[in-house]
Amino acid sequence: MNITKDTAVTISYKVTTPQGKPLDAGHLAYLHGGYENIFPKVEAALEGQAVGYSTTLQLAVEDAFGARDESLVRTIPKSEFPPGVKVGGQLQGVGNDGRPAVFNVVKIKGPEVHLDGNHPLAGQALAFSCKVTEVRAASAEEVAHRHVHGGHGHHH
Repeated sequence: MNITKDTAVTISYKVTTPQGKPLDAGHLAYLHGGYENIFPKVEAALEGQAVGYSTTLQLAVEDAFGARDESLVRTIPKSEFPPGVKVGGQLQGVGNDGRPAVFNVVKIKGPEVHLDGNHPLAGQALAFSCKVTEVRAASAEEVAHRHVHGGHGHHH
């Protein structure tokens, strides 16, 4: 079966810097066909391919996690946080658009907590290598929910 709209695709992937420094690796199942479950440039490269296909793509900043948004960097009094807040932790907050957002705790300095709502890889070009390990027709429920269920996909 080839990868087309509304197929559930599983890949093994590796993300590195353009110079080859490892950043992330794993398995991912996504719903193919413009559902914004994977980088558009990767989805375009996988269109029409089948199990066993592998590729390495160079992703510019705008093709990966986008530019850093310095308005998502905040310093807030430590007194406003629950006990146990640690560097590397995450907190729910409100983004610039008023919608819920996740902020990473990047530094605690005295009475201040420094937060960053950017993805940790925002502002970076990346190399994305992947191999297609499974392709199947997506279920009607997966298409309705706009993501793959089970396996390396979403669990309800």
